[in-house]
Amino acid sequence: MIRLVFVLRRKPAMSREEFQKYWHEVHGPLVARHATSLNILRYVQNHTLDDPMNEQMARARGGMEPPYDGVAELWWTTRDALATSFGSAAGQAAGKEAVEDEAKFIDLPNSPLWLAYEYPQINPSEEMVARPSSGLVKIFFPLRHPSSQTLEQAQLYWRTNHGPIIRGLAGGSRLKKYFQVHRFEDPIEQQLRAARGTKVPPYTGHAEAWIDRAESAAAAGTPEARRAGQLAVEDEANFIDFKNSSMWIAKERVVIDRR
Repeated sequence: MIRLVFVLRRKPAMSREEFQKYWHEVHGPLVARHATSLNILRYVQNHTLDDPMNEQMARARGGMEPPYDGVAELWWTTRDALATSFGSAAGQAAGKEAVEDEAKFIDLPNSPLWLAYEYPQINPSEEMVARPSSGLVKIFFPLRHPSSQTLEQAQLYWRTNHGPIIRGLAGGSRLKKYFQVHRFEDPIEQQLRAARGTKVPPYTGHAEAWIDRAESAAAAGTPEARRAGQLAVEDEANFIDFKNSSMWIAKERVVIDRR
């Protein structure tokens, strides 16, 4: 599958609550109406939580960019399915309507988007969604690599070195699920950015992890958990530019799921 990742900053005049309400109650149904025309397999809204954990994670990494207000994630079965969705007359009309509505609540120039492929690292068989009513939360970590590395070099290290380290630390860090989602360069990304006037450059990709808040909080003070956190951050420094990356927790709202 191919995934479109769209990290969102709200319009300056809106509160985060107003932004998330409009996104969920107005824009979500608009996109859902066009699911068939756009060949969308799945669409999930990640709503950022105002939580002390956001600052704690950033502080552990020496300071990071402020959290975004949310993330829209859309899946297609293949790149061809994605290209076809925007190539038809119906798809183009649906895309135009979506962008016009986005401009009502999203600060589009400061909301980067990119295309990516998933690399599951810890992937349980059961469905795992951080729904508002669930004890789960989703950690969302869009990252940029240092200027001393190429995109390919950073992603290779992330996948082949960092991934095994995190899998080995999963018990101490209480991770329930962990995916790496790696950006790839594609002309479709440029078209989507141009349609929105996007100014902020895309990220190298993002890490996403699901944890149970109560379970994680209970284990937070243990030597095992502290050691897992320390080792994870130490290795992240080998391929992540923390100052130009961000990290926060969110709840998921599944709008479309046609799998």
